[in-house]
Amino acid sequence: MVSMKVYIKGVGMTKFGVDRKSSHERICEVIGECLKSTDMNFDDIDVIFASNSESERNEERQKHQGPMLSTLFQREMPILNVPAGCAGGGVALWNSINYLRSSDCKNIMVIGYDNIVSLTSEIITDEILMGSERICEQTEGLNFPAQNALVAQQYMMKYGATSDDLALIALKNHENAFDNPKAMFYKKKVTLDMIKKSPVVASPLRLFDCSISVNGAAAAIISKDPGNIEIIGSGMCTTSLSPIERKDMTSMSSTIKAAKTAYEQAGIKPEDLDIAELHDAFTPLELLSYEDLGFAKKGHGAELIRDGTTKINGSLPVNTSGGLKAKGHPVSATGVSQIYEIVRQMRGRCDKRQLDRTRTGLAHNVGGAGSTVTVHILKNLGG
Repeated sequence: MVSMKVYIKGVGMTKFGVDRKSSHERICEVIGECLKSTDMNFDDIDVIFASNSESERNEERQKHQGPMLSTLFQREMPILNVPAGCAGGGVALWNSINYLRSSDCKNIMVIGYDNIVSLTSEIITDEILMGSERICEQTEGLNFPAQNALVAQQYMMKYGATSDDLALIALKNHENAFDNPKAMFYKKKVTLDMIKKSPVVASPLRLFDCSISVNGAAAAIISKDPGNIEIIGSGMCTTSLSPIERKDMTSMSSTIKAAKTAYEQAGIKPEDLDIAELHDAFTPLELLSYEDLGFAKKGHGAELIRDGTTKINGSLPVNTSGGLKAKGHPVSATGVSQIYEIVRQMRGRCDKRQLDRTRTGLAHNVGGAGSTVTVHILKNLGG
């Protein structure tokens, strides 16, 4: 348990997609929504933790993000850039929580943003591969779809899961995204037949087993001042770059350890959760995470998707936003966008996707193939 309480005051998020807005436009948009959801002004923010992975390669050509943001905001203040690949948003939040607890500042804004689709396919592939091991993965072509295909093969051989189980995960997330105005696949119908007949990317993974790279930004304000949503658990763990270096490819020890820390801080168990946003960059990653986060026993994760437990009307809805799979995956913005969804659910603002019970929620953000993981647990104090 931790002594000092941290609250979420406001959240903001752009629509995820392939539009050509600049990063500056996206940042201003999310900050505007974030502040509008609170009674705060930008001058109330003491520190900013930002995460971005590609600005030196896109139209901005800028590695030094802090001064760029200072110029945009027209403010001299502490601004820290926290790159951690696909876990950048979650790691920025984890750092901001610990900084808030150890400093005299009162309010911190966390921003994740990426304009990755403004790059060419070759550059996007190169950028993403820089989050993997240098020799086997970058040089020899063992990219992230191939890595996750190997993980899926190992899991299927050991525990009997099938491609049909993965297809049900994809279908669930697309059904959720259909009613999410911020999602890439908003109002875009995807059927089980479409998923099963989509092209093979790396067996057993098909196209619809893989998340889509998009542009987007998300922001959150955390504070020492009491609010109606508290961050009661925050865990982070880092392990090796490559999954083939690990004892068991069918489990992510980084998720297990980050979750253990978060659950212990929160004083709850997995069965106490009402909602979870998981890092489903690939459908088998969501399946493994059911087990690593304690939702199911080892080898039994597929039962949760088969019996409807993780559907929006199930006992533990997972990825009501549509997840990375159908909401979209703008790398550094993903972790903060998970917080956005949970906060909006807790405030009763998700319209057709709105859940009846949202007392506790978990956000799970992954960088690389399980190399860096954050787990955050939120509590709804408003009911």
